[in-house]
Amino acid sequence: MTPTRVVAFGGGHGLSASLRALRHCVPGLDLDITAVVTVGDDGGSSGRLRAERGGLPPGDLRQALVALAGDHPATRRSAALFQHRFAAAGGSGGAADPLAGHAVGNLLLHGLTELLGDPVVALDHAGAMLGAVGRVLPMSRQPVGIEARVRGADPDRPDEVRTVRGQHQVAVTSGTVESLRLTPAAPAACAEAVAAVRAADWLIFGPGSWYTSVLPHLLVPGLADAIVSSPARRLVTLNLVAEKETFGLSLPDHLDTLRRYLPELKVDMVLADSKAVGDPVAVEVAAESLGARLVLAPVAVTDGTPRHDPAALGAALVPVLGADR
Repeated sequence: MTPTRVVAFGGGHGLSASLRALRHCVPGLDLDITAVVTVGDDGGSSGRLRAERGGLPPGDLRQALVALAGDHPATRRSAALFQHRFAAAGGSGGAADPLAGHAVGNLLLHGLTELLGDPVVALDHAGAMLGAVGRVLPMSRQPVGIEARVRGADPDRPDEVRTVRGQHQVAVTSGTVESLRLTPAAPAACAEAVAAVRAADWLIFGPGSWYTSVLPHLLVPGLADAIVSSPARRLVTLNLVAEKETFGLSLPDHLDTLRRYLPELKVDMVLADSKAVGDPVAVEVAAESLGARLVLAPVAVTDGTPRHDPAALGAALVPVLGADR
């Protein structure tokens, strides 16, 4: 039987949770998993490498690879190495230590890209090192900037709208994001990502930082065209709580922004946590406006923190992804 081909979009911890959940589906479903990752990160280790040496910011790509790493003890050790972050040497606080704060996997991905000459080839090589059960691709081979028009970014001027530049600054803004754009405005889509989208059975958006991890994919013209024209079914997994960048944005608003940035987008199912959803009627109406059916399931960890439980999310995904077309 041909495996079900799933493409998951995002970046950072949200995409990692989605990929780990898909891993939990594997005993019940035969999945061919591809992660398509944002390339707008400009903070921390990724931001330093991007600013100092150019190329794609590797942090979100690294997290996706680790989420898909195989279960053999050797590959688990390699995954732990990828995640290892250098502390400052000799109590210097990092000021004189060029390695301080860098994750080993970030340096390795950057080195592989320099060695092999192509970030996709580098990611495939790193995936083989980790025994990855799926493929990780960038949404574009060129890094992008993320800019937002934000109202109230300055708390002393709550009605002023200003441009906030950079993924990190958008993610931590205390204002209300009114519009989002990429620089360059029309980056070239990764050809391998476009091919995966066109061949997919399911496209999965979220969970994750809505403005800086989920929506950027819809702003890459070639990728947006592939998403709209793909014969795949589409699933949106909603967040458990608003993040700083989406403070004040309700779950129905999250769905409305998808249609705002890609009006042609049709969705088949929206998955939300049964406790975090609040008013299910409002979310159901918003889902129906995209052509989707709302599915409620307990997908959060049980300790009260706003995190998806990969096992619970995977259990919720099995009947959804296994449904007959």
